[in-house]
Amino acid sequence: MRISIIIIFHILFYIPALCQYNGNDISIGIYGFYTTSASVFLNPNASDIVVRNKSFLIEDIWNPGVDIRFRVSEPLILGLNIEYIRITRSAPNLNVFLGGSVVTLIVDDGFKLIPVELSAYYLLPFSTEGFKFLMGGGLAYYNGEFIREIGETEVKNITKEAAFGIHVSISMDYVPINDVAIRFQMKFRDPQFTVSSQYEQQEIEYEGNVIILPEGSFNTKINLDGITFMLGAAFQF
Repeated sequence: MRISIIIIFHILFYIPALCQYNGNDISIGIYGFYTTSASVFLNPNASDIVVRNKSFLIEDIWNPGVDIRFRVSEPLILGLNIEYIRITRSAPNLNVFLGGSVVTLIVDDGFKLIPVELSAYYLLPFSTEGFKFLMGGGLAYYNGEFIREIGETEVKNITKEAAFGIHVSISMDYVPINDVAIRFQMKFRDPQFTVSSQYEQQEIEYEGNVIILPEGSFNTKINLDGITFMLGAAFQF
């Protein structure tokens, strides 16, 4: 049994015909990302658990990103990925007083997020020169802001938490010509962060009416909880 394990270990890690990355050590990729959904919790500190757990769902999130990968050994590749996400959706999310009664206003709510992810990828042994299959995972830092636009005003972020997380992925590189690969990747991650914001103006005009916005700061929690898909091109050196 011990001899069999040693043989399998050597097969996985030392078959150059299957594991070499076409002789290149560095790749730079440019991608388009699609994330299925994110949740925005507008009252994360509410005492009522139903209100606290109620979220505003944002779906179909598209964003650009780049990464650089460096091959440190035949099967092991390290990568640094950076994305830029900015998304808003219109929804009836704000209750205000108007003429002695409470009315609900449609606002543009969303978030801005810059994920910075450090990953380690393992080149699977059944890869070929034309098709590379990789499994990976790593650590990430997420820098985000809450966005709310209403009329001609918006919120400013006073404080925000630094969010850290982990991610796992599986990807495939199709190499139609030397040094250029078409890369597809599916990624699982679950970053969330809390932001404290306040309105830049307390009095605005909205559809011909003067609206008094709440004073003071309020908290919002954003959770990018959907599956992420990536498609792009990688140039190898």
